[in-house]
Amino acid sequence: MKNLIIYAHPNSDSLSHFFKQTIVESLQESGQEVEIRDLNKIDFNPVLSLEDMKGQRMGKVAAEVQKEQDFITWADQIIFVYPIWWTGMPAIMKGYIDRVFSYGFAYRYDQGVQKGLFTGKKAIIVNSHGKSKEEYEAIGMDKALALTSDTGIFTYCGLEIQEHFYFDKADKASSENSAEWGNQIKSLLKENTMVV
Repeated sequence: MKNLIIYAHPNSDSLSHFFKQTIVESLQESGQEVEIRDLNKIDFNPVLSLEDMKGQRMGKVAAEVQKEQDFITWADQIIFVYPIWWTGMPAIMKGYIDRVFSYGFAYRYDQGVQKGLFTGKKAIIVNSHGKSKEEYEAIGMDKALALTSDTGIFTYCGLEIQEHFYFDKADKASSENSAEWGNQIKSLLKENTMVV
């Protein structure tokens, strides 16, 4: 399976970085192909410009966007790794989606009916956040996150979500927590390998 990891976190000592490394090592051990797009490292420009918007209407995108679209086209499975900041994804990840998941590439409308164009591709989302699961459930934030990201972005574009991990109280995570979360990710990747 061809795996594309889209990663957003500037700190190489972060929990998100640990998750990314765990995923890379697990996939490589099972002999799968892996490409990593570290958005901070490649200094991806997240700002959707007027020029971008005009180009998208004509089916043209900037060279840097085309490069990312080529990676997505290549992939069988896309793994998104990013923290939840202010109840959403980091700006660089949101900007990546704004610019790369363009009309005619990620979705389109056929006679007024929306159609996701990533059909046949799988997705795994790995998030961490500081609040507890119980706090998010109490205020409905768990449902809001699933609605705005899973429904509003990923399945909207036709991706088949295998799992969306939400690792909570991440700012207070112990090494035991991290190891357990890493094992959950490895277990899912192993299951996916056996299915393919």
